[in-house]
Amino acid sequence: MSRICPSVLSADFSALGDECRDVIAGGADWIHYDVMDGVFVPNISIGIPVLKSLSKKVDAFYDVHLMITDPAKYVDDFAGAGADHISFHIESQSDTAETIEAIHAKGILAGVALKPATPAEAVFPYLKDLDLVLVMTVEPGFGGQKFMADMCPKIKKIRKEADRIGRKDLLIQVDGGIDVGTVGFVAEAGADVYVAGSAVFNKKDRGEAIAAIREAAGKASVK
Repeated sequence: MSRICPSVLSADFSALGDECRDVIAGGADWIHYDVMDGVFVPNISIGIPVLKSLSKKVDAFYDVHLMITDPAKYVDDFAGAGADHISFHIESQSDTAETIEAIHAKGILAGVALKPATPAEAVFPYLKDLDLVLVMTVEPGFGGQKFMADMCPKIKKIRKEADRIGRKDLLIQVDGGIDVGTVGFVAEAGADVYVAGSAVFNKKDRGEAIAAIREAAGKASVK
């Protein structure tokens, strides 16, 4: 089953609670919450206090993507602030296996994210323990970038390896340039969780936008 996850990077931050309520009412499955530290990626976004406030006011599944240098240091704080799932980058300074274990110890889902230049094989040793792999289809750091279609073979490799080791339940998420025109490529490759920013938040009717992305993904995934 496909999951549509609007990214708050494209929301109106002056009305963030209302923006999140609107997309949830429109059929969004998760709220994608991007955290950037200005070091691991060349941008700074939002962090623990905003998530804590938001999660108290808006009932949603919070999908937290940590684009930070030392994610292990902040697992407890983000879990305590309301994260239901935490993804961190395999390219970060934190030990991958230990960070996965720390996330699971908080009773939430754990994911590992890969930058475009990182090969699929880098995540293979951890697939047995992960709930999700996030394949970046743009360079992390800024919203509104152009979708990188050459990431589709990476998605296929991860899906094939997950199936081979008996992890057909592993979720593969894609983030970057996802809209009605691009979601079919990643769905056909084996992804089933789709982060969409401007393709949802920049639309007048968010429910219609979410439904259109879900429909396009569904058509492609059954080919």
